[in-house]
Amino acid sequence: MTNYTSKPQALGDLLNRHLRQTGLETPLLQHSIMSKWQEVAGEQVSKYTEELSIRNQTLYVKITHAALRADLSMMRKQLTERLNQAVESMVITDIKFY
Repeated sequence: MTNYTSKPQALGDLLNRHLRQTGLETPLLQHSIMSKWQEVAGEQVSKYTEELSIRNQTLYVKITHAALRADLSMMRKQLTERLNQAVESMVITDIKFY
């Protein structure tokens, strides 16, 4: 008969630990941040968004409309906070618009 001495653990906790141990947690969270862009920034902003990428905890966003790019630059901190809240993790520390 098998004796199980460990306490039951939530499946989500086990999965998160496995993702962290295998190095997949960060890429998954980065993908989640980019997929939340339209929801957080809004549909109108998304129409002018061409590219999204993350390097060194910075989200790079290509915006095709110059005036919108300037407006969004002033909202960087708020957008960063909202995106991190959307994925419930500190994934990015800044956003650069180009």
